[in-house]
Amino acid sequence: MTTNMTAPTREQCAALDAADPLHPLRERFTLPADVLYLDGNSLGALPRDTPGHLAKVVADEWGTGLIRSWNDAGWFHQPGRLGDRLGAHLLGAANGQVVVCDSTSVNLFKVLGAALRLRPGRGALVAERHAFPTDLYIADGLTGLYPGTRPVLLDSAAQLDAVLDGDTAVVLLSHVDYRTGELLDMAAVTERIHRAGALAVWDLCHTAGALPIELDAAGVDFAVGCGYKYLNGGPGAPAFLYAAERHHAAGRQPLTGWFGHARQFDFEPGYRPAEGVTRFLTGTPPVLGLAALEASLDVWELADPAAVRAKSLELTDLFMDLTADLDVEAVTPRDPARRGSQVALRHPEGYRIVQALIARGVIGDFRAPDLMRFGFTPLYLSRTDVHDAATALREVLASGEWREERFARRGEVT
Repeated sequence: MTTNMTAPTREQCAALDAADPLHPLRERFTLPADVLYLDGNSLGALPRDTPGHLAKVVADEWGTGLIRSWNDAGWFHQPGRLGDRLGAHLLGAANGQVVVCDSTSVNLFKVLGAALRLRPGRGALVAERHAFPTDLYIADGLTGLYPGTRPVLLDSAAQLDAVLDGDTAVVLLSHVDYRTGELLDMAAVTERIHRAGALAVWDLCHTAGALPIELDAAGVDFAVGCGYKYLNGGPGAPAFLYAAERHHAAGRQPLTGWFGHARQFDFEPGYRPAEGVTRFLTGTPPVLGLAALEASLDVWELADPAAVRAKSLELTDLFMDLTADLDVEAVTPRDPARRGSQVALRHPEGYRIVQALIARGVIGDFRAPDLMRFGFTPLYLSRTDVHDAATALREVLASGEWREERFARRGEVT
């Protein structure tokens, strides 16, 4: 197996890294010296300032300020404050439309419930059959709670026009397919959904922090996304929720907790939704989780999203070029307009190959039945990293080391 001679050499990659305006941001992350980390699309790396920021919040705001910090340190306003920062820099959302709270699954339940109530008399909730499973579980659970509604599953977004009709209430789509890395045209697809009189809900888990998003300009109704992938908020980081301002007055979400109440400290027995996007809050904000995400946003605001997207496409192009001659099938689109920030390669022994790479310190991941996924995070991944990771994949395939018993799946008969 010979090296792809059309791709840049490692020396050329190093020269490009030296001239990269984003490259200095790599120093703002904690990266183990013996690891090439291509799994930031599952869990982002740790920003160097996060431990210190968390320690300050714990010691000073919690330890010294105690309950006073809900006011003095602004804990009450964290969900909206961070939401505005996230919306302005990465989501293309004007202030007052994004809150950081809960998990992706909980936020999806809230916005889908609100969207269904905004389209009374329509019964179809359209979703992708191959979406991340939590999206399907939440959609299925909701249709069981809302009489007269039913799920309609697409094999691909290309089938959307065939199912859109006067009974379509809501369409839930992933901006990027978590398996293949295929990117949808948010504005064009949202416009098609609106032509049918339905509402568009987008899952941004694999695009927030990977590429510029323009929720307001695209006319999106609702969106959700997580804080622990490209946003580097840490394991289990709070997620975010976007609700377009035009839906605030009539939007009523089903998880009516006290933080979404109009006057929460009146302790009324009946629920009155707050004005604006805060009506989509439910319970007490997770202050420490929000603080970790806040430290990450400090880094993100140093990066131009357009430069992040340009480097993402360069890194994914590089990896695809370097692996083009290997005995694997690339399922991620080559067209940059249809590609997120990951590359998925198909191989019948993908699980074993990924395990062999991890043993070498090259961390990607695997999605059943046969997809090897490699995520490209432009703030801390370099071109030389990509070159070295592709070289490791080449060597694993050439040596056949992936056939070793230690790389077999648990319970696999060998």
